[in-house]
Amino acid sequence: MPTTLTATAAPPPASAISSATGTFPPSPLRPDSALPFETISVVGLGYIGLPTAAVFAARRLKVTGVDVNACAVAAINRSEIHIIEPDLDIVVRAVVTEGWLRATAAPEPADAFLIAVPTPFQANGKGREPDLSYVAAAARSIAPVLKPGDLVVLESTSPVGTTAQMAGWLAELRPDLSFPQDAGEASDIRVAHCPERVLPGRVLQELVRNDRVIGGMTPRCSARAAELYRLVVQGECIVTTPETAEMAKLVENSFRDVNIAFANELSMICAELGIDVWELIALANRHPRVDILRPGPGVGGHCIAVDPWFIVSRSPETAKLIRAARERNDAKPAWVIDRVRQAVADYLARHPVRHPSDVTLACWGLAFKPDIDDLRESPALDIARELCDRHPGPLVVVEPHVETLPPSLARAERADPETALARADLHVLLVCHSAFRAAMARLGPEHAVVDAVGLTAP
Repeated sequence: MPTTLTATAAPPPASAISSATGTFPPSPLRPDSALPFETISVVGLGYIGLPTAAVFAARRLKVTGVDVNACAVAAINRSEIHIIEPDLDIVVRAVVTEGWLRATAAPEPADAFLIAVPTPFQANGKGREPDLSYVAAAARSIAPVLKPGDLVVLESTSPVGTTAQMAGWLAELRPDLSFPQDAGEASDIRVAHCPERVLPGRVLQELVRNDRVIGGMTPRCSARAAELYRLVVQGECIVTTPETAEMAKLVENSFRDVNIAFANELSMICAELGIDVWELIALANRHPRVDILRPGPGVGGHCIAVDPWFIVSRSPETAKLIRAARERNDAKPAWVIDRVRQAVADYLARHPVRHPSDVTLACWGLAFKPDIDDLRESPALDIARELCDRHPGPLVVVEPHVETLPPSLARAERADPETALARADLHVLLVCHSAFRAAMARLGPEHAVVDAVGLTAP
């Protein structure tokens, strides 16, 4: 059974950032009493690793961030950030300036190592099989600096069994140390899994406020990991096995994926039947026990679009519903593109003197969700790329959250809403950015529209 370890009072943040971000409550300076962890190493300084490092550093803990990206390391040591996340620049500037956070290209000795590296798909033709090479590389990098008493926590979203596999790699690299899979509670090194569970745009707040699921390889491993997270987490630390902790993160995102697949399939059915899906969902959601999500052009981001496949990879014959939902969501961009092609054909039927090369398309949004700059696994970007490759006419892209278009959209032109409204014959609405709302009110009968996200819905 899971065990709940309620968070205790944590040391305060660096005084320079507490009022700026609202992430941490104001509190006096850290007392002189010894902390259970004096130094922490965060391996991987991306969308999760850098905020995690900053949050621990804000509690006046010495944190070393490790990344193979030399540009990211240099930027952080200049008190700058290489990713976009609200208030993260303020926190990083404060903790680097005050000396609590430092970035480096190679791991150094520490009391705890948090591994937050990518776990993408393999790129060798094996389909949706997980690629654990980054986790293996992180294990190889920290192995030389491990010492008795250290804690290693895998935060990367991983297939079931990855934490144990990582512990095995470490044991092979450091035969002079004992690990939980062999020595149990008496091991020199404690190993656990604690998946991140945060929302882009609210990462700093949710790293602190959300509950954490901690799966230690032994009870002492769990207790040690919980002791670490209680330094920053205001929520509860729920202790379970590594396999359950790994599965918990995958299930959370698969649950969302299945529900999004229902909404996306519903939008396709409604298009066949001539029903306004947005009105239908609004009416159905008036039932007290119905809460249908909004359809979209697919599912993006590094979590929901990826994690269900990790379950399928471990139980391919059993995870039929999860696979079907993932396939439905993966197919939605192609369906949207077909709708665009049909809209172009309809436009040309109404304007017989024009040719396809005369039709200007405007793609509104590239990010995988509203009001962020993250393009990872974005169906909107996939759709824009496909239209850029296949549509013979001009293509303009409206994306207020990125400064330059990706190289795959080299033929496209970045435009502001005013320019897109003035130039485009067909508007493809792909992301519900708040900045688009005013422009949507100006779309009239003369504008052809393919609305994949309900921006024009009442």
